[in-house]
Amino acid sequence: MRMRVVLAAGLLVLAAGCGSESPAAAPGEPVKIKFQSLAWQKESIAANKQLVEEWNKANPKIQVEYIQGSWDNVNDQLVTSFEAGDPPDVIHDDSPALSGFANRGYLLDLTDKVPAELKSDIPQAAWDTVTFGDGKGGQGVYGVPFLQESQVIIGNKKLLDKAGVRIPTPDNPWTWDEFAEISKKLTKGDAYGVAWPMKSPVNKVLNLGLNFGGTFFQTDAAGKTTVKVGAEEREVLQRIHDQLHKDKSADPSALGMGSADPLPGFYAGKYAMLPVGVYLRQQVVEQAPDGFEWITLPPLKGATAEQGAVSQTLSVATDSKYPEQSLKFISFFLNGPNQVKLAKGDWLLPTSVKAAGDPAMTTEENGWNVATASVKNLVVAPFLKVNGFDEWKSKVATPALQQYFANKITLDETAKKLVDEGNKVLERYNK
Repeated sequence: MRMRVVLAAGLLVLAAGCGSESPAAAPGEPVKIKFQSLAWQKESIAANKQLVEEWNKANPKIQVEYIQGSWDNVNDQLVTSFEAGDPPDVIHDDSPALSGFANRGYLLDLTDKVPAELKSDIPQAAWDTVTFGDGKGGQGVYGVPFLQESQVIIGNKKLLDKAGVRIPTPDNPWTWDEFAEISKKLTKGDAYGVAWPMKSPVNKVLNLGLNFGGTFFQTDAAGKTTVKVGAEEREVLQRIHDQLHKDKSADPSALGMGSADPLPGFYAGKYAMLPVGVYLRQQVVEQAPDGFEWITLPPLKGATAEQGAVSQTLSVATDSKYPEQSLKFISFFLNGPNQVKLAKGDWLLPTSVKAAGDPAMTTEENGWNVATASVKNLVVAPFLKVNGFDEWKSKVATPALQQYFANKITLDETAKKLVDEGNKVLERYNK
């Protein structure tokens, strides 16, 4: 996922512990809060630092220290700082990471602590991504969600226009069946209708699986979770496989690629369409040759257009001496206008309803209108609540899906691997 992108060499990698614990302020001295940010793009880092500077100028009694962290090592680094008792006060991470930290008591439960204005500006579906068990039989809210990613389609406008295909809109998206037919129509000679970069296939498949109600996991009344690969889960798997090996409208050589790897072929006309995360629009803007015309197309629709959501989040450490002041800073940092700045810097989608309605988020330029409209389709991804998901993903699902899409095993064999081998992994976590 985008949230865990590898930073280019030269970006500052935070040392374990990230400095000493925020000391208590002496009488008359300003409170000092440590804010660890994982912003990594130039525009995003600039936006983060600008907002911290604005806050510090307006709040001389509550000063925020900006600390540059790295997605590369953040969770290992945070564990070290939590166990040492000196974590940052305000912590930037992504929603899947919060569950384990919350369970171990490292994060403050923000239930009933988030100001009403901020809470009401973020839809419940986004709050669901940061709601986890507290390790004591209850549930809590362990972060404020502020940026999300959806899967859209980036298309070569000239090729689409030449083929005379219907251009979908957020209110009238393509169905998967339409997408399949259009992909075949755009496949000519050495050019393919679509490229599916599947070097890391699991999150993409599981998020898109929700189009047909596929959850891939089920939890019984006793709280035991098992893997499920029924008709709903097979839909997206079969459809992508058909494009690769039945319709031959998708390039098999793209399977081993990462998300951005097909872009040179896309610019050269080898691929007419790329199903990718919304953030990839930035690289198209920066890299596309002069005169290249492209368009952002909305998410596909199966039974629904729902997709699983992962949120970037800001949390407060349980050990923070200044939780109230930390929440005041978070409320400023993530208000509507500021979420616009953060979303533009990261080319992601704001959770704020106010931000989503801002003209900068609804302009046709660079497909922001289509990207922002896709927020309404995002729901909490069921797999992100599953203990043991990361191990199932790396040891079972990734190799099984790669084999299936490469046509080395059947769909039935794939399902059996995902379920049988997957349940052996989950069994250890269900105890």
